[in-house]
Amino acid sequence: MKALICEMCASPNLIKKDGVYVCENCGTRYTVEEAKKMIIEGSVDVSGSTVKVDTSAELKNLYELARRARTDNNSENAQKYYEQIIVKDPSSWEATFYATYFQSMNCKIGEIRMAAQRVSNCENTVFTLIKENVTDPDEQRKAVNEIATKLISVSNMLFDSYSKYFYDNNIKDKVYIKYTNEYVNHCSAARDIVYNGGNLIIKIFGDVYGDIAAACWTLGVKQDSILANAYKDYQEGYKIIGSYNEKISKYNPSYKPPERNNNGGCYVATTVYGSYDCPQVWTLRRYRDYTLAKTWYGRVFIHTYYAISPTIVKWFGNTSWFKDMWKPVLDRMIIRLNTEGVESTPYSDRKW
Repeated sequence: MKALICEMCASPNLIKKDGVYVCENCGTRYTVEEAKKMIIEGSVDVSGSTVKVDTSAELKNLYELARRARTDNNSENAQKYYEQIIVKDPSSWEATFYATYFQSMNCKIGEIRMAAQRVSNCENTVFTLIKENVTDPDEQRKAVNEIATKLISVSNMLFDSYSKYFYDNNIKDKVYIKYTNEYVNHCSAARDIVYNGGNLIIKIFGDVYGDIAAACWTLGVKQDSILANAYKDYQEGYKIIGSYNEKISKYNPSYKPPERNNNGGCYVATTVYGSYDCPQVWTLRRYRDYTLAKTWYGRVFIHTYYAISPTIVKWFGNTSWFKDMWKPVLDRMIIRLNTEGVESTPYSDRKW
């Protein structure tokens, strides 16, 4: 016989009651004639009071709809269809991952940290499902690589979105530290998606997919290099980066670690404002590269500054009096430079 599917909610659970069929899920009622028109492929047992349906045809249809929505970048529909698949097929790694993935892709700015943590939390389940249900080596590698590629994509999207939001806002000095902490919290959660993903690939599959894990870690290191100087303990941040550089090099011998942002950087300003990449320090870096560096005495100052300031920052950088002493001086200088036309937009150091 054939299966009955509710046209209103797509539920296969219809009860035969008082001469009509009633959907247990939404309550829609169908006459016998209407039920005949709704019949689709599949087997159905109507011998009792409850209609039991083989859902394989419905699952095939849901997968088709979900993948079509995914191809069309229709996040809302893709999430909806994958969530329906999970109910009917809890062992589906594809549905388990993409239901969470598309939910996170639709999050608002203030929800980025939570969305990133949601993705990280599903990774162990997804990779475990692949390990248990995809036995063909080629298909397994394809599945692991697909998930890793999407982890890189969502991590990059969430990280860049919050970074843009942070730097596009004209943050006042009095609340700058508060917003810097929020920036670190949201962006580090986005970074953890790829750090965690790479770690789990090695933990669950061993070294066989080390190249895929290394690709995840590479993005994490790139993001961490941007964040490191905004950490309260930036030296600890660079230790973490160093540990991942070693792991990446194990699986990718040609890997070249990114240069530290504060090599030749504005040590005092970075300490005062909490980040090497922020509007105030961008202003000072532009002034250094395009004004000071053009004169012999300016270059002498730069050389002297970089010879002395790292030691000074190491000794006194974590003290409040040091920051309180330098901040008014730097604030006045930055205001003057901005007035004179030196921009405070994102900046990459000039190569000499």
